[in-house]
Amino acid sequence: MRAAIDGPQAGRRVEEVLDRLAATGDRAACAAAEELVRVLMDFYGAGLARILEKVGDGPLQPVYGDELVASLLSLHGLHPEDVHTRIDRALAAHGEPLELLGFDADTGVLRLRPAAASTGCGCGSGSGGDAGRTLEDTLACFAPEVTGVEQEPAAAPAPALLQIGTRPPSPARVP
Repeated sequence: MRAAIDGPQAGRRVEEVLDRLAATGDRAACAAAEELVRVLMDFYGAGLARILEKVGDGPLQPVYGDELVASLLSLHGLHPEDVHTRIDRALAAHGEPLELLGFDADTGVLRLRPAAASTGCGCGSGSGGDAGRTLEDTLACFAPEVTGVEQEPAAAPAPALLQIGTRPPSPARVP
């Protein structure tokens, strides 16, 4: 049985290998390695596109919530869900209750704040989600269009509503 593959970790490993090759100063080897990565990406992307074309996205809907599948489909521009749906999936998978304030598609910046129901300190110590996984890693799997996250402080609780009447209640009349 194969070991579990983590999409963001695999991407970092590819970058590290390419960086090590670049550090050797051998431009030909570096260019060949980068071309190899591009060819493999094109190959796997074409294969995934063919699967979607032949099977359709209906039977695949149950796996859209899987981080590895979502990461592969998104990486190749094949994920049938829009970016907002995938951002919602990422926030749900992360587990810490966060309120989505907005996503700027032009800059890739996602604005969030701790949800009102959150009892946490907003320091990322929520009990949900994978303990070693950051929000950014989860977003990279589901919505790689998100290139930055801005977290605003939690909203201040609304003040208690005080009812003020126009006159005091009438005393009970005794017949």
